[in-house]
Amino acid sequence: SETDFVAKNDQFQDFVRNVAQIALQTGSDVDALSGSAYPSGGTVAEALTNNIATIGENQSLRRAAIVDVNQGVVVPYVHNQVAPGLGKIGVLVALESSAPAETLTALGKQIAMHVAAANPLALNAEGLDAALVERERSIAMEKAKESGKPDNIIEKMVEGGLAKFRKDNALLSQLFVMDNKTPVSDVVAQAAKDAGTAITLVGFVRFQLGEGIEKKQDDFAAEVAAAAGTSKAEPVA
Repeated sequence: SETDFVAKNDQFQDFVRNVAQIALQTGSDVDALSGSAYPSGGTVAEALTNNIATIGENQSLRRAAIVDVNQGVVVPYVHNQVAPGLGKIGVLVALESSAPAETLTALGKQIAMHVAAANPLALNAEGLDAALVERERSIAMEKAKESGKPDNIIEKMVEGGLAKFRKDNALLSQLFVMDNKTPVSDVVAQAAKDAGTAITLVGFVRFQLGEGIEKKQDDFAAEVAAAAGTSKAEPVA
């Protein structure tokens, strides 16, 4: 939806919850999701059209994502909730391990809050979009050339800038927002040591309201850190 009025509408919220449940079967295929049967009859696309006509404001089904594990947990977190399971930012974190579910859930919640705040672009450096990395390389090269330094120094400056970009935007290498000094990979490793068994962070999803529609930057790090241990994880819709 494009407005708070729609987002807070009971009919719209029920629709989102129903679609989220259907997406568990269809996965990330939006076309398949749109064509799926809706609980009250017809298809999801038809229910969406009815919503638009009834509520009177534009809505669209833009994206869906799913994460799963062979053994372990998928932990949800919703930031700035407007209703149970619905909010400004939704995160899913997938942890594979034979550790107790409560141990994994506690760890997953903290990592999910970190993801909400830090907005990583990929799980690790290898997962970063190649086109995005190349764009950063071009930007770094232009800036380095302005220094007037020799080509071999410029290349080192560019590679150093790219290394920092990869570190800052890959979840496992980001500094954990709860202490701003420990890499997330080390947080997971310490949790595994404490649990006495391997724990692997295998994936995450982060959706933010308006993402891809409008550009708006907010700093959630301090807020998320302050909320650690007090907010309850809710299903992501």
